[in-house]
Amino acid sequence: MTFISTKIINGKKRQYLEKSIRLPNGNSKKYSIYLKDYKPNIDIKEYEKKLDKDIKKDIIQYSTKFYKKLGIFDEKLIERLEEIKIDYKKITKKLTKKQMEDIIDRFTANFTYESNAIEGNSLTLKDVTMILHEKKISKNNDLREIYETINTREAMELIFKNKLKINEKDIIKLHKIITQNTRISEGYKKIPNFLLGKDLETTPPENVKQEMDKLINWYNENEYIHPLQKASIFHGKFEKIHPFEDGNGRVGRLLINIILINNGYSPLIIRKSQRLAYFSCLEAFDNKYETKLIRFVVEKYKDTYKKFFEIYVKYLN
Repeated sequence: MTFISTKIINGKKRQYLEKSIRLPNGNSKKYSIYLKDYKPNIDIKEYEKKLDKDIKKDIIQYSTKFYKKLGIFDEKLIERLEEIKIDYKKITKKLTKKQMEDIIDRFTANFTYESNAIEGNSLTLKDVTMILHEKKISKNNDLREIYETINTREAMELIFKNKLKINEKDIIKLHKIITQNTRISEGYKKIPNFLLGKDLETTPPENVKQEMDKLINWYNENEYIHPLQKASIFHGKFEKIHPFEDGNGRVGRLLINIILINNGYSPLIIRKSQRLAYFSCLEAFDNKYETKLIRFVVEKYKDTYKKFFEIYVKYLN
C-alpha cells in the first residue's frame, strides 16, 4: 500500500510517496519518490506509476541476483517469472473482495475438474461447477467422485488463504482433507503401492517417513532455488516417494500450488488434455532427467497465468 510521508529537509517540508515491498529473502524494503509541487488532493496517479515502474525494475534485478541460475532457469526466465509475479499481485490488488472470491471460485472449479480428471474422475466441468457452486448432485454421479470434488475445493480454499505450509503435519493434513469420506486410509501408506502401466518402484512403507523428512529438509535448505523450480523438483520427488495409499497425484499437484501461493506467485493448472505429456515428464524425472518436468511445469505456469488470470481481468476492465 502506498502512503504519503512528510519530511523536513533544510528547514522545508517535502512530501514523498512511499511503499514497502517484501523481498525474496523475507526482508522488507521501502521505496519512495519525491512529490514535486505537492498540494492537498493532488492527483498522484502518475507518481504511483513511476514508483511502481522503479519498484518492478529493482525487484526483478534483485531476484535475478538472489536466485541461482540452474538449468533452464537462466536470468531471462527468472526475469519473466518475476514480471508475472509482480503483475499477478497488481491484478489481485485491483480486485474487489467479491471479484477475488469469484476468481478463486472459478480457478478452484477448473483446477478441481482437471486434477481429478487426470486420475480418472468422470465428472464433467459442468458437474463440478454444479456441485461446488449450486450444491446440486446428479443421481448418476459416483459418490466417491463427488467427495473428491468437495474435498479438493476445501483444500484449495485453505491454500489460497495461506493456511498450509510445506511440512509433514500439513502434508498429512492435506491428504486427509482430499480423501475424507472416500475410504482411503489416513497417514502414510502401510503396504506398498504399485503404479499400473509404469515400471517404477515407489518408496517402501518402512522408508516413507525418512524419505519425506529428507524431501522437506531439501525444500527448506534450498532458499536460493527459484520457487517455481523448487515446486517442480519437489513434485517429482514427492511422486517418486508416493507416500500415501492413494491420492498422491492430487496431493502432489496441490503441493505445487502451496509452494507458489506461499511465495506470492499465481497458481497453475495441469489439464487432463496434457495427461500423457505430464506422465511422460514424471517418468523422465524418475529416470533422473529432471529438466523435462521442470520445463513442463514452467509452461503450465505461464499458460495458466495468461489464459486464466490475465483474461479474467481483461473482462473486468
